Amino acid sequence: MSSDVAVIVVNYGTADLTISAVQSLLEFGGCEIHVVDNASPGNDQETLKVAHHERSWSEHVTLWLEAANHGFGRGNNVVLNALSKREVPPARVFLLNPDARLQNDAVSFLSATLENEPRAGAVGACVLHPDLTPNAAAFRFPSFASEMARVINFGPLDKLLHRWQVPLPTDRPAGPVDWVSGAAVMFRFDAIRDLGFFDPGFFLYYEEVDLMRRLRDRGWQVLYEPLAQVVHEEGAATGQYGARTARKRDPQYLYDSWTHYFRRANGRFGALMLALFQWPAALLNVIHRRSRGKAPTIPLRFFRDHARFVILPLLRGSQE
Repeated sequence: MSSDVAVIVVNYGTADLTISAVQSLLEFGGCEIHVVDNASPGNDQETLKVAHHERSWSEHVTLWLEAANHGFGRGNNVVLNALSKREVPPARVFLLNPDARLQNDAVSFLSATLENEPRAGAVGACVLHPDLTPNAAAFRFPSFASEMARVINFGPLDKLLHRWQVPLPTDRPAGPVDWVSGAAVMFRFDAIRDLGFFDPGFFLYYEEVDLMRRLRDRGWQVLYEPLAQVVHEEGAATGQYGARTARKRDPQYLYDSWTHYFRRANGRFGALMLALFQWPAALLNVIHRRSRGKAPTIPLRFFRDHARFVILPLLRGSQE
C-alpha cells in the first residue's frame, strides 16, 4: 500500500466486522487507517479499543470515538476535515465499509489507477458477495425513468427501460461510469476537498452519489476498476439493503436523503414532479403485485411517509 493513502472506516454497531475490515487492510501492508465509531450502541467502542491494544494497531490505526451518530458522510467528514488541516494532506483517501474486507491488494490497484489517470477524481472497486460472485458496483445516475421502474418493479418494464437502470452489468469493464459503490471507493483528496467533502445535509444514503455527481460537474471522471476486489456483507452495517424476507417501513432519513439528492440534482420543481409521479407508480406496484397474489414491494406506510417526508417538504420549500 502507498503511504500517501489514508483509509477511513466508519462503524456503527458492527465492531467485529470493522475489526475484520481493518485486519484485511493491514494484511497488505502498513498504511494510515482511521476508524470512526458513530456512537455505536452496546460495547462497540470498548471492543475497538481492546482490538487497538491487543492487535498492536497503534502504529497504523487511529480511533475516532464519537459521542454522536453522524451518519456515513458526516462520519467520514470528521477525518477528512482533520486531514485537510495537515501541512501535507494525503494524496488519496480510500473509504471502506465496515462490512467489507479486501479480497486482494485493492488499495494499490485503485491508487495506481488514480496516479495513471490525472482526470480521475474517484475510482471504485469490484464488489463481491461473500460467495465471491460479483455484486453491482458501477452505476448510472438515477433518473425519472429509473425511478419509475424502481417503484413499479415490473419485469417487462425493467427490460423496456434497461438502458436507464441504475446498476450497470456486473461484468462491466474498467473505465468511466457515473458513480461507483461507496463500499470501496478511492478519491483524489484535492478534488473532494475543493467540493467541501460530503454534503452534511445527508445522514445516510445518496451522499456518495451526490459527491460523485458534483465531481463530474467539476470535470472529474469517476472510474470503475474491476481488478481491485472487496468482499461485502451487503446490508450488515445498515440493516436496510440486501435480501428482504418481509416488507419493512423505510426510515425517515432515507426519504430525507432522497429528497435532498433529487432537489440538488434536479431543482425543487424537478424533485417535486418526480415525487408526485411516484404515487401512481406505487399504485401500479400494488395493483400488479396483488393481482398475482404477491405482496407489494413498496415499503410499509409508503404513501403516508412519502407525503410527510418528501412531498410536503418540497411543497413548503423546507428541504435545503
